[in-house]
Amino acid sequence: MRMSMRFGKTLRESPAEAELPSHILMLRGGYISKVAAGIYNYMPFAWRAARKIEEIMRREMDAIGGQELLMPVVHPAELWQETGRWQAIGPEMVRMKDRSGRDMVLAMTHEETITDLARRYIDSYKQLPAVVYHIQTKFRDEPRSRAGLIRVREFIMKDAYSFHADQEGLDEYYPNMCRAYKRICHACGVPVVQVLGDVGMMGGTNAHEFTYITDYGEDTLLLCPECGYAANRETATIKKDVAASGLSPEDIPAPEKVATPGKDSIAAVSEFLGMDPKETMKSMVYLNGDSLVMVVIRGDLDVNEKKLANLLRVGEVRLAYPEDLEKAGLNQGYMSPVGLKGIKVVCDDSLSADRGYVAGANEAGFHLKNVVPGRDFAVDYRGDVVAARQGDPCPVCGKPLDVKRGVEIGNTFKLGTRYSASMGANYLDENGKAKPLVMGCYGMGLGRLLACVVEANHDERGIIWPMTVAPYHIYLVALGASDTVKNESEALYRRLTSKGFEVVLDDRDESAGVKFNDADLLGMPIRLTLSERSLKAGGVELKMRSEKSSRVVALSELEGELSKIIDSEMRRFSPDEVI
Repeated sequence: MRMSMRFGKTLRESPAEAELPSHILMLRGGYISKVAAGIYNYMPFAWRAARKIEEIMRREMDAIGGQELLMPVVHPAELWQETGRWQAIGPEMVRMKDRSGRDMVLAMTHEETITDLARRYIDSYKQLPAVVYHIQTKFRDEPRSRAGLIRVREFIMKDAYSFHADQEGLDEYYPNMCRAYKRICHACGVPVVQVLGDVGMMGGTNAHEFTYITDYGEDTLLLCPECGYAANRETATIKKDVAASGLSPEDIPAPEKVATPGKDSIAAVSEFLGMDPKETMKSMVYLNGDSLVMVVIRGDLDVNEKKLANLLRVGEVRLAYPEDLEKAGLNQGYMSPVGLKGIKVVCDDSLSADRGYVAGANEAGFHLKNVVPGRDFAVDYRGDVVAARQGDPCPVCGKPLDVKRGVEIGNTFKLGTRYSASMGANYLDENGKAKPLVMGCYGMGLGRLLACVVEANHDERGIIWPMTVAPYHIYLVALGASDTVKNESEALYRRLTSKGFEVVLDDRDESAGVKFNDADLLGMPIRLTLSERSLKAGGVELKMRSEKSSRVVALSELEGELSKIIDSEMRRFSPDEVI
């Protein structure tokens, strides 16, 4: 490829819209071009890198039994109506009508489509397990698209689906996919951590996310440096130290009203009464659709709204506004589930049924002592709704947790029979009995992974592509206007490309500074500079993008040296050691 013929151009300044290094560098390097909010063109260099990532994905999917197919982007609404997601998913899913007035969906994901295929073609246990995947465009009308390819509306995803006879079969296969995801990311030069994730709209029983740790990430992670526990904040748990007191509710005195003038926070009440915040009960009210729900939790803890929504089996909840509380007759700062009517109560499992706590008295300036969950108020839902924080005790080993930010590149879900049962995707077992297929699904964003390659491999001058996914391996700079340099660089370019080397020839009529700056910005792993000076020194100057020093290599030895470097770099990103 000749730079004089390149479709696209580099930019000297950083675009005002870009904040993340990957977004800045990919725009400056002419790798991507914005069409609309969250919609980008992949320019030729970026598309070459993307295609290499695709091949890595294919290699790893094929290695664990995957068969590639291709499913359409547009689906009939009937499939999504069968699973209920047509009604459950909001405006992020694009609905439309075809010319016949039939409702259609622009694919966000492909669970319904693949389940429809499975019910047509899987009849017997003898066909199981079955694993298929595809790499396809999807569209999600993301309201907050940002950060270049990391949060977009139109995106390319590698999604895979596995079908099993039972949960044990899925459990046995699932680690293979997790390992393959780690191998893909490692081969692309992106270190990831596997964290527990939320099942979200996908449903199912268990999920993991494969996340690149970066301060620019949108996801919040809780990591234990001691034992390796890792979870997204949406699902992270902590050790709550809820020890039994040995008392029965009858042994605890009845609630006692105490004056707490002007003490409308946990900290103020605890200090005023001389007690630990762990001995208090925090009450918060959320709006669940059109209904209010009160959450009670130990006073030193915070509520995780995603966990709360999952416990209530709804898409989302929001904190009630002051006017919502006023309309319901609730006094902010002094709320309590005691005597509450017409509002469901969620009790976090940090609160024990054999202890008394200080809670609001539903009256300004007063609190109640000795409030016992289940004795003094009814509990409609009980579970874990705690938001894990920096320094909270790890649920496994009890050591302090660290909070990190990250970008989710891929996710894996144990779907179970969530889709097969609702769509009638059954198989006949050994006894001829019809049973629903047990499913797993696994997604990885191509654009996100490409962006994270840049996030993980750059410096102040530009991108440093890993050899495995670099658009081209070699950037050949023809330096100087002499006929000798032009002829020699042209001959070298032809010679290398004929031997199968991937080469960009910078044959533009530009200064040395422009060419070197673009070479660093574009980030090909190897830079060759051919000039009058290098020829006098006996060959061509070779410099690795990741290194500061350069050296002159004789033209007669160049192919051997390049092959050795490329092979060595390819081995450096070999996924064979990933477990």
